Amino acid sequence: MTLRAARGRAAEAVAEQFVRDLGLDVIGRNLRFGSLELDLVARDGAVVVVVEVRTRGKGAWAGALDSVDHKKQARLRRAAELLWVKQASRWPGIERLRFDVASVDLDAEGGPRVEYIRAAFT
Repeated sequence: MTLRAARGRAAEAVAEQFVRDLGLDVIGRNLRFGSLELDLVARDGAVVVVVEVRTRGKGAWAGALDSVDHKKQARLRRAAELLWVKQASRWPGIERLRFDVASVDLDAEGGPRVEYIRAAFT
């Protein structure tokens, strides 16, 4: 596993615990739909929550949250649409879907730091 992949997995684990601490039920991690992937999928009552997890190493040009650009959002929408059509629309009590973004700073003093944006885009 590359250093980048290891950092990504570590960031996902931190974000997963953060989401659980918010009271969401984590349904899946790294769900794949062909070449598309959803980092975390959780449930918040009647809402399916797709959580995109981002992290950046020291010296990165763009911040982790800035890296969720229009192209990335489009890919997430396509993957979420497949999740909805193939699975989530059939789950009891589910009414809609939301996109959240978690920025995880693994190098923060005192341990990992998470910046979380609820309903980051539509």
